[in-house]
Amino acid sequence: MEMKYESEELQKMKLSPAARLFQSPRFNCHIVSLIGCTTSIDPDVIKHGLTHTLLKHPRFSSKLVVDDNKFWRRRRWVRTSVNLNDHVFAPTLDSKIDDPDQFVQDYISHLTTTPLDLSRPPWELHVLNLKTSDSESLGIFRIHHSVGDGASLMSLLLACTRRTSDPDALPTLPAPIKPPTPPPDEGGFAARFLRFLAAIWSAIVMIWNTVVDVTVFGATILFLSDTKTPIKGPPGVERSTKRFAHRSQNEKDVGRNKKTNYLPKKIRLNSTILVNLRPTVGIQALADMMAKNSKAKWGNLLGYLLLPFNIALQDDPLDYVRQAKAIMDRKKHSYEAPCTYFCARLLQKVVGDELTAATARRAISNTTLAFSNMIGPLEEVSFYGHQIAYLAPSVYGHPHALTIHFQSYVDKMTIVLAVDPNVISDPQCLFDDFEESLKLIREAVVKQGLNKETV
Repeated sequence: MEMKYESEELQKMKLSPAARLFQSPRFNCHIVSLIGCTTSIDPDVIKHGLTHTLLKHPRFSSKLVVDDNKFWRRRRWVRTSVNLNDHVFAPTLDSKIDDPDQFVQDYISHLTTTPLDLSRPPWELHVLNLKTSDSESLGIFRIHHSVGDGASLMSLLLACTRRTSDPDALPTLPAPIKPPTPPPDEGGFAARFLRFLAAIWSAIVMIWNTVVDVTVFGATILFLSDTKTPIKGPPGVERSTKRFAHRSQNEKDVGRNKKTNYLPKKIRLNSTILVNLRPTVGIQALADMMAKNSKAKWGNLLGYLLLPFNIALQDDPLDYVRQAKAIMDRKKHSYEAPCTYFCARLLQKVVGDELTAATARRAISNTTLAFSNMIGPLEEVSFYGHQIAYLAPSVYGHPHALTIHFQSYVDKMTIVLAVDPNVISDPQCLFDDFEESLKLIREAVVKQGLNKETV
């Protein structure tokens, strides 16, 4: 199957600043997303569906072209013909593979060692009709990060799906909860004056938080590095082979760990979080774009923020949750992410893409891990008629030995780990620790809830 365009005058699009950074050899990032299905996958059906949806999206039918001259190098997206046989792969597999889960991990790990062919649109879909512990088959999307950010790509993927219960309906995502806004005249003059003072104080706190966060971010670039711990990757970790693992439900009955404190004192451990700075592109808008050639904003519009982890042994498991929520509430009341984005834009204009990418890489290298979460649909969905069992996205190419993603789907949460096996040899041990921690937190919530009811 091949998608062609009418004339040689192909549409040309500039790369966004973030996309140019992701194209830098020092910051060459890729997105990997697993789609587990409850039935075997028909590759021909998938190709037919992609022809009528994904290939109508400009970014998935464009290749990168580099213009060089004596003074500058410029990269552009150029629309091109797409042969799906160059992008969709369905290898013939032995149904008697001893350990299908390990085979899938090895398969994805091998993908991280092979670069995408940039002479065509930088994406691939691998179809593996292999029964694993949590699916009958799976598809593996590999997409260069310059194509789009995680929020846009997840929205686009969901725009290609339909509800299993209603094949004509798009999936729905949880609506954000907004606090009610009181009417302007409610409470009289005194109440309005208090709200005015609260708004001034909120602005002062916002400015203060932003100044502190941007200063710490700058110090992290220059000299403030995380403590060297067993999970911090060595220099050059971005070039090492990565392994991906996920867990969607309780698979083992994990026993209680003894509360013995072996933690060293004064650990500095930070996570890097990429923040989507534009409102997430709606699923309906992307579906209309592919079906009706309408316009929707696309690309990478990302800022960074640093999320400090408090490494300590607490008596109450909920103290971890309270501390994490307090940190995130403060981060939400700061312009750290927009400031890092605009500083990167300014740096690109002054010193160019390569030095800006080196600066971003240094900031990430001085932290320990990357952390992200994505919201999935509220109901079960099907990908071109194939019911989805789970979604598991991740990323590789950045200088971290550990990346953690949380992905929701219906009433289930999938945790995805991308690890350097030379640093973290057994990610299943981490899963066991996460699962045990979540159990302890849940039990503490139930226990404290019962105590409140009895009071």
